[in-house]
Amino acid sequence: MNKKDKSFLGKGWAFPPGFSLESKTSLTVSDEQDIQESLIILLSTRLGERIMQPQYGCDLHSIVFEKADKSTITFLRDSIESAILYHEPRIRLLDIRVSPAPDQDEQILIDIIYLVRATNTRSNLVYPYYLTEATDLFLR
Repeated sequence: MNKKDKSFLGKGWAFPPGFSLESKTSLTVSDEQDIQESLIILLSTRLGERIMQPQYGCDLHSIVFEKADKSTITFLRDSIESAILYHEPRIRLLDIRVSPAPDQDEQILIDIIYLVRATNTRSNLVYPYYLTEATDLFLR
């Protein structure tokens, strides 16, 4: 399947937003990259942060300073699952794996495994969640 055939998956602004000096346009992404960046935006957005869509987002920021125990991990999984179910219809969630980072006690790795519905393509996104740092860093 060539790039033209997958254009129905969507096209949007790159995240973080950027601009091209040569073409004087905003940077955009499409297809599977657009889905991945949409997931990062969904996980990074606090509930109520978007005025016109107060239910959009994931409540991950509310537990930044919590202990990484079973209830915290269950809360993370449930919050992510609900957010994806209601706000990312282009994918089918296969699994969410939450585990402490091997070399950092203050970081939890969230591995989201999903299937792109329109193309039946399996993919994943690893989202690092920091328990003691209030940062929005993510892996590329």
